[in-house]
Amino acid sequence: MWRDRMVGVDQSVPLLDGRWVPYVNLDNAASTPAFRAVATTVERFLPHYSSVHRGTGYLSRLSTAAYEEAREVVGRFVGADPARDVVLFGKNTTEVVNRLARSVRMTPGSVVLTTMLEHHSNDLPWRARTGTVRVRALPDGRLDEDDLDRQLATYADRIGLLVVSGASNVTGVIQPVHRLAAKVHAVGGQILVDAAQLAAHRRIDMRPHDDPGHLDYVALSAHKLYAPFGTGALIGRRDGFTPAPDHSGGGTIYAVTVDDVVWAELPDREEAGSPNVIGAVALAAAVQELDSIGMDRIAAHEAQLTAYATHLLRGVPRLTVHGPPISDADVKVGVIPFTIDGIDHGLVAAVLGYEHGIGVRSGCFCAQPYIIHLLRVTKDHERRWMARAREGDISGTPGMVRFSLGCYNDARDIDRAVEALHRLVAGQVSGTYRALGDGTYAPQDYTEPSLFSLGRRAAVATSPARVEMPSLA
Repeated sequence: MWRDRMVGVDQSVPLLDGRWVPYVNLDNAASTPAFRAVATTVERFLPHYSSVHRGTGYLSRLSTAAYEEAREVVGRFVGADPARDVVLFGKNTTEVVNRLARSVRMTPGSVVLTTMLEHHSNDLPWRARTGTVRVRALPDGRLDEDDLDRQLATYADRIGLLVVSGASNVTGVIQPVHRLAAKVHAVGGQILVDAAQLAAHRRIDMRPHDDPGHLDYVALSAHKLYAPFGTGALIGRRDGFTPAPDHSGGGTIYAVTVDDVVWAELPDREEAGSPNVIGAVALAAAVQELDSIGMDRIAAHEAQLTAYATHLLRGVPRLTVHGPPISDADVKVGVIPFTIDGIDHGLVAAVLGYEHGIGVRSGCFCAQPYIIHLLRVTKDHERRWMARAREGDISGTPGMVRFSLGCYNDARDIDRAVEALHRLVAGQVSGTYRALGDGTYAPQDYTEPSLFSLGRRAAVATSPARVEMPSLA
């Protein structure tokens, strides 16, 4: 679906045996390709690009207007209240969550509830700010809401925030964020939804502030939203930020003397330095394209494809699909983690990439506590693994292989990937692979052709023309 709207889909890539094949990208949870509309918007904007805020030249005024318009577009995309919420731009979801962790108002002694399902970026920043309590996961990877209720009752008058992933980047599980919001609001707390994995796949509605299910803060990243130009956004309540910013510097003040500082209002106070204007414009163009396609259509397509992929994967010998056995659009996005008995997850990913032109991700996906839980890693194994890691040895880290779908993927992508897995399990591997010490593998004695270099005169491998494949949209 919608393959013709993407840049680089079906790009020809080299294989270990010298052939060239159309690339299959099943690593969208890490980064998505760009919408053509995003690339076109950036190309149209570049001749007008200039410094923003306080510049008096025409291009500066135009760039400032584009930057502020992007803020409005992103706010509308998540249903923010322009009077009570603010849209802040940053590098990515990780940075804006760190920003909130350092800038959100919380009384001394407050507790942050996090969950076993979280990405490290929605876990580690909160450990550095205040006391954290982790809500458990069920054996199949879903949130244990009974445990959440217990923690809410235990820490009721101390809860500052509940921080949850809108959708897991490991299992694809979608959290019932509005129900969770109502629960934490009932005890006086607030909620942050890390929507890095949710925003490209499901509609987000922060809802009015007087709604019990209102989302206080939402974080997301352009590079997972078909706009890989480097920006993230934090959308949340204006009254939730402390008077002093997380980062200070140019643009964050109204006045400075050698003895005093008058901080600016939001959003300027929390956007120190020159912002990524092009990144903000690209993000706005991407969410407009998603709206034009329709988030409900995307959800239905991805749910159907997830069910198809899960069914085929279960037919691969020795392969185990992890996480809840569901593919309904309301409860799971298109993320499918699996392991193959007797074959290291890093080797599986390497063979798919080098011998079949299929991009996947392997490892812990920056969610090691969740992976440990899903794989039922013993405490003894965990201690030995951590001891090796302290010595700088991260080989043998527990992990999985992950298929993650974008709106443009189709059944042919799944068919190719699953067929490659069948061949791998049957021992049809042509290369000799060596472990690189970081959990990844590479074939021995292989010099990879390069299709791109920043050097003007660099030699570039000759490849066949881009392979065009018919669209199923």
